[in-house]
Amino acid sequence: MLVDGKWTADWQPVQAKDAKGGFVRQTSSFRNWITPDGAPGPTGTGGFAAEAGRYHLYVALICPWASRTLIARKLKKLDGLISLSVVEPALTKEGWRFGTYPGADEDVINGARYMHEIYTRVDPHITGRATVPVLWDKKTATIVNNESAEIVRMFNSGFGAFADQSLDLYPQDLRTQIDALNDRIYPRLNNGVYRTGFATTQVAYEEAFGDVFSMLDELEGLLADKTFLVGERLTEADIRLFVTLVRFDAAYFGLFKCNLRRIVDYPNLSKYLRRVLSIPGVAETVNIDHIKRGYYSIESLNPNRIVPVGPALPFADLLTA
Repeated sequence: MLVDGKWTADWQPVQAKDAKGGFVRQTSSFRNWITPDGAPGPTGTGGFAAEAGRYHLYVALICPWASRTLIARKLKKLDGLISLSVVEPALTKEGWRFGTYPGADEDVINGARYMHEIYTRVDPHITGRATVPVLWDKKTATIVNNESAEIVRMFNSGFGAFADQSLDLYPQDLRTQIDALNDRIYPRLNNGVYRTGFATTQVAYEEAFGDVFSMLDELEGLLADKTFLVGERLTEADIRLFVTLVRFDAAYFGLFKCNLRRIVDYPNLSKYLRRVLSIPGVAETVNIDHIKRGYYSIESLNPNRIVPVGPALPFADLLTA
């Protein structure tokens, strides 16, 4: 991680631990918003107006948080407006690296070799982890935001007429339901798989494991008579759930020891996963090779870095990469 702007230690997956030995996630540090007129958003400062070609998105295809933003960028038809760089899938001693691995990019915006160099360009004395996604402003050469949930919402509404307004991922009439779902699904499932995989005590592992599968069981029931989580309309809640489900059998079931059941063992969740993958543009954001190679490169969980050949994925026919 970075300490006073210097890379000081090998990358480690556990950012912090609670008293039980449970995984605690770092809070994002850049919280500005892009708005149609450049006015301040809910957090941070103003000055970031929606403009064509001004912004750049840095992502990792293995990362579910980054993939949230990729899907929102695609569905809101902002991919021609916001340029993109993808880091290599394998985590290095210095974290995310740019390069020539298939499906990855060199950093043509800032010429960085590692993601942490993007952070120190903005703050030479920064302390913390260099995470993705990062939304970069080419005009002022700074990070706008590195919190995926906020980037999804600004892609939904912050670009005004530049974006496809026929799709609203956070409609006013459904916000209470969406927020309630997000508040349940995030700690128990989205972050729950990480709490399971990176637990450092048996107590912490079993607690997180229980949360993951109780949430999956609840969602299996919820989706018995619904197309999407809040009915017939795709929302940001579906994007947030999807990115975890699509990685579950390939990575979390094995590497993270979330091995009670696979998603394929849940009929309703399996149908739902294929339904979301079938939405034009979504499958383009999924790269199973990056996902497997990325997760299985975590040395503390897989010292020999052997990437499993399986499992067979029932939605593989929907993927283009």
